[in-house]
Amino acid sequence: MDIDHICFAVKDLQEGIEYWNTVFGYRQYTRIIENNKQKVRIVFLHKEGSLLIKLIEPFDSNESLMNFVSIGGGFHHLCFKCNDIHKQTEELVDKGLKLIVPPEPGEAFNNSEIAFLIARHRLSIELIETSEKSGLLSDSENNTGVSETPSLNIIRTKD
Repeated sequence: MDIDHICFAVKDLQEGIEYWNTVFGYRQYTRIIENNKQKVRIVFLHKEGSLLIKLIEPFDSNESLMNFVSIGGGFHHLCFKCNDIHKQTEELVDKGLKLIVPPEPGEAFNNSEIAFLIARHRLSIELIETSEKSGLLSDSENNTGVSETPSLNIIRTKD
């Protein structure tokens, strides 16, 4: 397993995108994706030679995440890429991790399977099998790091 990305929960995606660009030099890598199943809006950020950063913003109906971002948000989970999500999930459960969400299609990953587990110290882990990300921006869109028309760069997914 290798780390694919680190996820942070934010109150406002546009504000988060601008902050990560201004402070850390990360640029918007994908369009904003609305994930109706997990009740979040998602965007990936990229910086040459570094891990991807995923920002998530809760829908109003996502009470637990809304509560988290209302007190500042922050680190949400580590995501590991693996070769066989079913086998890796089973191995991690055997090692004492708690399965929270069994493998299921992940809207931010072109519906490739994802799973969520909890490790020691309440560490939330996401597993994926793919490097694909939904809504990749073209080079011209990614040039400034922030889309000039973010409302047009939203991908809505079905429940």
